[in-house]
Amino acid sequence: METITIILFVLGYLLIALEHPIKINKTATALVTGVLCWTLFAFSTPAASFLESEHFVSFTKSLQSITGIGEAEIYQRFVKAELSHHLSQIASILFFLMGAMTIVELVDAHHGFRFITDRIKTVDIRKLLWIVCWVAFFLSAILDNLTTAIVMVSLSRKLVRDTEKRMFFAGMIIIAANAGGAWSPIGDVTTTMLWIGGQITSSAIIKTIFLPSVICLLVPLLYLSFKLKGNLESNGVNEDTSSGSPAAGKIMFFVGVGALISVPLFKTITHLPPYMGMLLGLGVLWVVSEFINPNMDESERQKYTAAGALSRIDIPSMLFFMGILLAVGALESMQTLHHFAIYLNDLIGDNRIIITLIGVVSAIVDNVPLVAASMGMYSLELYPVDDTIWKYLAYCAGTGGSILIIGSAAGVAVMGMEKIDFIWYLKKISFLAMIGYFGGALTYLLLSGAF
Repeated sequence: METITIILFVLGYLLIALEHPIKINKTATALVTGVLCWTLFAFSTPAASFLESEHFVSFTKSLQSITGIGEAEIYQRFVKAELSHHLSQIASILFFLMGAMTIVELVDAHHGFRFITDRIKTVDIRKLLWIVCWVAFFLSAILDNLTTAIVMVSLSRKLVRDTEKRMFFAGMIIIAANAGGAWSPIGDVTTTMLWIGGQITSSAIIKTIFLPSVICLLVPLLYLSFKLKGNLESNGVNEDTSSGSPAAGKIMFFVGVGALISVPLFKTITHLPPYMGMLLGLGVLWVVSEFINPNMDESERQKYTAAGALSRIDIPSMLFFMGILLAVGALESMQTLHHFAIYLNDLIGDNRIIITLIGVVSAIVDNVPLVAASMGMYSLELYPVDDTIWKYLAYCAGTGGSILIIGSAAGVAVMGMEKIDFIWYLKKISFLAMIGYFGGALTYLLLSGAF
């Protein structure tokens, strides 16, 4: 049955990768795959090696005080306990993402990001490229790489009229957003997963991954600076004629960003899960939003409310994460990932190479299941909190997806916004992303003393 589950997981992943040709939404595939993996796990007959595993034996010992329970009943209780354990972890990630996405949506609804965009005045294309990329780099650490990519590409549309040059900007925004998200516990969903899962702490990830992430952006940025020349045709930043109040936008921007930044601090002080801090921040911003535009007509005011923001957040993406994490959780509980880790260790034997390859593969395969699988492959008992393997995984999984435009959520979003062709990105941007990725990886390994 374990073999059938693995085949089902691989088949589900292929269908996810072929979402557009087969015209089946990846969220539907992920949910079906996740539920079927647990169904097969529940109906399977456990192998002798599984019954003798430390995890199952430990669970069995906890039921010693209950008499009259057969082996089949123990196994079913084990499956239910494992499902509850993984569902608890998944829920914490989903509530965190829901809160973060709603906060960003509320700020954007009030045009709060104009506080940043309206301050960009240069017409020199190389100077503008540097400004846009570094704003995206730091903004993605506060928000997330997907949201940052959307905001900065929207800005580049107003600043750069030439289509070819704007596509280069879009490609560099993808690299900058992914690099910036890697060094922040709230900047990328995979880093968030490792932070919530207890593999890394916020202070350690910022301290050790910041410089490699800077190098990841700096190397391609320097290279491209010699390729782009000239000035912009016009600066149209202020062409936005939206009716939002500038004062309200500033208030929502500072309160929203403050709420996001305070999440790691809240966790450090209270030792409560990060999603509690995120939900607290959302609650505070929600209260503030209720006092803005109080005299506006109710139907017009709806888009500025938290309820309106909640209706606009990307629920399918959250359900996609849930389906994938359920499927990976089933493989972890079945000890499949543990056996795969042993196989990789025997085959390659060097975790530095394994994690580096995971980053490269994340350009093809979604980094969420890769990181989820890695969390199941390597135990916290063997690799404790803030071990080199976890921090290096955060960097590689966060930045490796930039190598191909389909390798990250930010890349897929930009691909849709700017209609960038896969082959164009492969020819023009992939090399830049790759030299940045390996430059940052080498920087991390040197600084961590892994060589």
